[in-house]
Amino acid sequence: MALNSLTPGAQASRTLALNMKLLAQNELDGFGGIGEGCTMQLAQDGRRILWLAHESAPKNFTGVDVSDPRNPKVIIQTELPHHQMRSNSLEVVGDMMVVCYQVRGGKGNPNDPNAIRQNAGMKPAGFDLFDISTPEKPKLISHFDASGPHSLGAHCCWFVDGEFVHLSCGAPDHQPRNPKDHQIYRIVDVRNPSKPVEAGRWWYPGTKEGDAEPPVPRHPKFDGGYRPHNISVYPQRPDRAYMGYIDGGVVILDISDKAHPKEISRLKISPPYTGMSHTAMPLHNRGLIILADECNKDGGEDWPKLNWVADMRDETNLVTLSTLPLPPVEAFGKRGGRFGAHNVYENYPAKHAFRSEDIIFTSCFNAGIRVYDISNQFQPREVAYFVPGAPALSPKGAIQMNDVYVDDRQIVYAADRFSGGLYTLEMSL
Repeated sequence: MALNSLTPGAQASRTLALNMKLLAQNELDGFGGIGEGCTMQLAQDGRRILWLAHESAPKNFTGVDVSDPRNPKVIIQTELPHHQMRSNSLEVVGDMMVVCYQVRGGKGNPNDPNAIRQNAGMKPAGFDLFDISTPEKPKLISHFDASGPHSLGAHCCWFVDGEFVHLSCGAPDHQPRNPKDHQIYRIVDVRNPSKPVEAGRWWYPGTKEGDAEPPVPRHPKFDGGYRPHNISVYPQRPDRAYMGYIDGGVVILDISDKAHPKEISRLKISPPYTGMSHTAMPLHNRGLIILADECNKDGGEDWPKLNWVADMRDETNLVTLSTLPLPPVEAFGKRGGRFGAHNVYENYPAKHAFRSEDIIFTSCFNAGIRVYDISNQFQPREVAYFVPGAPALSPKGAIQMNDVYVDDRQIVYAADRFSGGLYTLEMSL
């Protein structure tokens, strides 16, 4: 029987796979809702610890021993200070971990201007630095406070060099013209981990009260705001920051002078598309960049949300070349929850992390984990996928794959947004 001939509920209950198999699933002691923080530590004793940030309260972060990917074991799970916040994102360098905190009290859509006004000013908002040299006993080193009258705190972080944290984050002295634009790009110096200090900042021209530039245009139906989401800075080009800037598209900055970042280029695709530029991942050796949208509406309402391949040989003039082929909307649009692009595994520059400029791993909510070969950048091919059946107690009635990480063993770690927890997968390409 063809998949799209089944009812949405029957579709969502089925596990679908191509060139990938499930090694294990761990529901994380019943608290399986994971955000966009999924990264690995190679501990001093040789263990591989996967650290996961939670999408919502009550849990803060969870550490899982994945040395044996067929038998992942929870070794630590911590609590948030209160239920009106989340730790959506984290990063690890060596034995130091950054955990972001964003407040999210109130009811309704968290991007609703009234909810944002209500939530702003709550604490803790910013990030914590932890010593995880003994993974079972994380020790707080310091807190970077980003709270303020217009700030919800830190949503997402990038930390790979042990020196600077790159944040999508509010600031106590930054007032946006529109409450939806409450995050800006902030660079925080943590070379003295006990005293993190801001080194620089940048925001989209025209989004701050007092800017000389005119207010930015808004999508008539899908106004997600102008703020950074994922930010990446790679050792190959430490003078460049690559940002998905929600409805501002993709932005490349020169950060050779961190106190004064300068815009190099931007590629804005909304409108006519439905916004939410999430991730910009450069492929430096090939002069390409992967641009990921984020689906944030249920039932295919904001379809299509795409992963784009763009030419970056001239970084001042990004040109789209192709998109990674989505599975059919007829089969997945009504499967339950969100359907479309979200996160891309970002080729983390660590010795225990997988890196490739030809094979791209993506998490696509109810379409699971999708893997693409872009060796021909004009004709990307899907080469593997894994879509679990609906996890028990899922409020959406379907898997909602939120993040993906790949280690040097080519073990794939996939995290569900709600109840599914952690899935460890193996490819057979």
